[in-house]
Amino acid sequence: MSINMRRMLIGRPLPTSEAIHQRLSIPKALAVFSSDALSSTAYATEAILLVLIAAGSGALGVSMWIAIGIAALLIIVAFSYYQTIHAYPNGGGAYIVSKDNLGKGPGLVAAAALLIDYILTVAVSVSAGVAALVSAFPEFDPLRIEVALVIVAFITIVNLRGVKESGTFFAIPTYAFIFGVFAMIAVGVARVVTGTVPTVTPEALEGAGHATEALGGLTLFLVLRAFAGGCTALTGVEAISNGIPAFKRPESDNAGRTLIIMVGILSTMFVGITFLANSFPLTVSHEPGTATVISQVARYTFGDGTLFFFYFQFATLFILSLAANTAFADFPRLASLIAQDRFLPRQLTNLGDRLVFSNGIISLAFVASILIIIFDAREHNLLPLYAVGVFLSFTLSQSGMVVHWFKERKKQGFAPTLSWRLKVALNGFGALCTFVVLWILLITKFVEGAWLVAVSIPVVIFLFLRVHKHYEDVAHSLTLDGIESADIHPDSYKTGNRQPVVVLVNSLNRSSLQALEFAVRFSDNVRAVSISVESSAVENLQARWKKLNVGIPLDVIESPYREIGRPLIGYLHELDEKSPDRNLPTTVILPEFVVSTWWEKLLHNQTSVAIREALYQDQIARGRGRAVINVPYRIGDELYEPVIARKKAVVSAPTPEPVTSAPSVNGTHAS
Repeated sequence: MSINMRRMLIGRPLPTSEAIHQRLSIPKALAVFSSDALSSTAYATEAILLVLIAAGSGALGVSMWIAIGIAALLIIVAFSYYQTIHAYPNGGGAYIVSKDNLGKGPGLVAAAALLIDYILTVAVSVSAGVAALVSAFPEFDPLRIEVALVIVAFITIVNLRGVKESGTFFAIPTYAFIFGVFAMIAVGVARVVTGTVPTVTPEALEGAGHATEALGGLTLFLVLRAFAGGCTALTGVEAISNGIPAFKRPESDNAGRTLIIMVGILSTMFVGITFLANSFPLTVSHEPGTATVISQVARYTFGDGTLFFFYFQFATLFILSLAANTAFADFPRLASLIAQDRFLPRQLTNLGDRLVFSNGIISLAFVASILIIIFDAREHNLLPLYAVGVFLSFTLSQSGMVVHWFKERKKQGFAPTLSWRLKVALNGFGALCTFVVLWILLITKFVEGAWLVAVSIPVVIFLFLRVHKHYEDVAHSLTLDGIESADIHPDSYKTGNRQPVVVLVNSLNRSSLQALEFAVRFSDNVRAVSISVESSAVENLQARWKKLNVGIPLDVIESPYREIGRPLIGYLHELDEKSPDRNLPTTVILPEFVVSTWWEKLLHNQTSVAIREALYQDQIARGRGRAVINVPYRIGDELYEPVIARKKAVVSAPTPEPVTSAPSVNGTHAS
């Protein structure tokens, strides 16, 4: 993709300082983090009815009681997450809560369940949106997959433009859908109350006549299956607790208010739609081409072919399709937290041009698109897989919160107040309820496809552990343990070579020390440079530099847009201009560690490749060459130890050149 095309689609890069201004207000946050939960009302009622119809149309009336039970469970879970939001204001949801209170194993289980759930959210939401489109325009049915993939690509691009812009954009369809559903409920209930319900069809009358007979075939197992199907209405409830840092200050308070608003709207919509579905003569069938339940309710409420009916269909299409945005908002954040703990590739922690986790967004779009193709963009094929991971994470999160509250007893001056007892009871009861529902889901939907999630979670955990093992091996090979002083100075070896040399360093480890030692053996005119993308990483580098007595001047170049190539080239140009011999462009030395397999290589940022490409393009533009030397360090080999540190150079090292004389480009330098 050319730069111009990229800028046109994604927009200009945002500096890191703009991050605080990208936060979301409550109205925008409701659109970003609640669209998944709110959109589930478009198919949750249908999921209940499609199970109950097996016992005959007379059994459909039980759906109202099931919906009330699910709404009660929703309130319990939501208030439990309200406690989580205030106890863990940095976000992370079930993963952080489980890891901190239940241990690494449960934390990884919650992480795997949530990541799988977010992938399924995209596939289910977009597929359901396509179903709404096909209900209004059946001619699109042969193009279900193509339409779904176009929608995924569109949502991906909008999210790559940044959290604030996506919030502004997605607010329109979210509130349009909320308005449409409440209007439908108001008009529909008025029709029921005034007795202007549409004429019942002969098929419906026949079903009603056999109601008693049908209820005789309504077993507990069937009711539990219907309850499990309707529990898809709870998907997305945890999203707000994962994305707390995206809210404007005070983050926890705004996130908590958004959660309460969402639950109020969601429960009202779900129960209202189920009530109308029981009041109108609907056709409930698994047969392809059958209009969705919510589409039939809208048709009976507003009238077939009316302007408001088409408004509602398009509002449903947009909210279902764009409900995937909740996953696009949360998946990258959760993946970055897991990657920080070294269970996923480190590239997932990188912020893109627009201050979003671009790699996580693209990864989610890719995997979800594969699922859409495999399952033919039909949400009913995916729904049996959908809620298992959600309720597993619910159970772990709330169980972790119970342990969290009990840990508070160890604090000095603790007293078991009524508020504390209520919190423990609320989280404990919520954990019990979601645990029961989890088993209902597993038992009733295991054969339908829930087994696939039950198998996928251990597979994902295995991948987590393999990735973590690799990063541990890398850390062991690069650790500075055992090196008390490096004593690497430019004059340790009298080479007589005054060729200007720069060693690129982003952290101080055995690989970078090896490159620094190579540099001082190569030239007497050596500097080190670090491109400052994260201030904390630079501060850590400077502290280690001083502690190990590295006698090479260290220049720190600020990079407000989190890029490395352009600031480095500007810095090199300045060094070239100040060099006594301008015919000798500064040589660049790149520390690079080497791994054994192709998949291990994928786990690391290909920074050296990007730097070499940037330097190559600069050479083409300036018409002069620059030597670039890679110093490889093989992971797993015998640990490198600086030779100079071992031999303690005979000639005492001179005082390092003051950093204040070093050139500065877009930043500062320090020793």
